[in-house]
Amino acid sequence: MPGEPLPPGWDAIPGARGCTPESCGAGSIFGLSTQTSAYQREVVDRLGLPFDVLSDAAFELTDALGLPTFEVAGMRLLKRLTLVLSTGRIEHVFYPIFPPDQHAEEVLDWLRARPVGVTPTD
Repeated sequence: MPGEPLPPGWDAIPGARGCTPESCGAGSIFGLSTQTSAYQREVVDRLGLPFDVLSDAAFELTDALGLPTFEVAGMRLLKRLTLVLSTGRIEHVFYPIFPPDQHAEEVLDWLRARPVGVTPTD
């Protein structure tokens, strides 16, 4: 919850650590989280994120895509990952994400090397 310390062992959970550095290093994207919309609005405001964060509190998208999750302090949360989408299709998945503070540049490098929507010829 906002303003409260992270749950015990947070930094040791693969896929949990790095939310703020990854988010602050990102460009115009949408975030996805399993917390409520009200919680996400507070996060966007508090961190000054340049993008909206969407709520999947009912786990509909998470479960439909089989996205990786973890449980801590009674919460089920998404592990850090990036989906690159184009024309309604998932073009690429970045997972796991490490180090999170360099991930935005990793995605940009991928996009520069292979424009979204272009099918590889090999």
